Amino acid sequence: MPAESSPVRHVLILGGTTEARRLAEALEPAPYRVTTSLAGRVGAPVLPPGETRIGGFGGAPGLASWITAHGVTHLVDATHPFAERMSFNAAGAAALSGVPLLALRRPGWAAAPGDDWHFTESLAGAAALAPDLGARIFLSTGRMGLHHFAHLTDPWFLVRSVDAPAPPAPPRLEVLLARGPFTLRDERELLARHRIEVLVTKDSGGGATAPKLAAAREAGIPVVVVRRPPVPTGVPETGSTAAVLDWLSGEPPRRPGGGAPAATA
Repeated sequence: MPAESSPVRHVLILGGTTEARRLAEALEPAPYRVTTSLAGRVGAPVLPPGETRIGGFGGAPGLASWITAHGVTHLVDATHPFAERMSFNAAGAAALSGVPLLALRRPGWAAAPGDDWHFTESLAGAAALAPDLGARIFLSTGRMGLHHFAHLTDPWFLVRSVDAPAPPAPPRLEVLLARGPFTLRDERELLARHRIEVLVTKDSGGGATAPKLAAAREAGIPVVVVRRPPVPTGVPETGSTAAVLDWLSGEPPRRPGGGAPAATA
């Protein structure tokens, strides 16, 4: 009787970040089948190499079912640090399917000498804090969550996002449609041109959007920083694409549902 061949390593990347795209690019020449899942919140996303899937799964059970149906052998959570629901769904789906999970998370930012940072736990907290620091506020938090600031009628807000935000939003609002990354020169010019007095940002980490922090430091502008939400416990994580590649090469693939590959004779 012929021996059953080892399953193809099918890596499902929960993406939407620069790190996810770089991982897909690194896996492109390797002996993997790669699928990147995108949430679909951006109208024209930059698609990574390999297969892509856009839209939700229906929670952890739906993701586990998709993993089983499509022969996924490895799951990488490379979602945005503030996509906490998806990270918990990934952990739940990994437990249900028996497929190994690794989180690829960029490190958070650290304050530098000269920074005037004010921390809060949520966008609602940022809305309560920012108006006390200045009247012209740069909301560098994306287009989601503007409803937390919609009741503020006195401050003037600048929002920068890839797609236009939907209401409700603050009444005194200017929208700048742009896609990063942005240079330090870009951010200096933006802060000066719009006479920004306060910067509001999430602790997204990474280098693509870090220049705004340096520009705020140079200009003496206070920064309201929304802390990261909690992540699932017990999930191994790394901030390195190379570490993910090592993990994939060293982790034997398992059949969805928890079974190990059949032994060869």
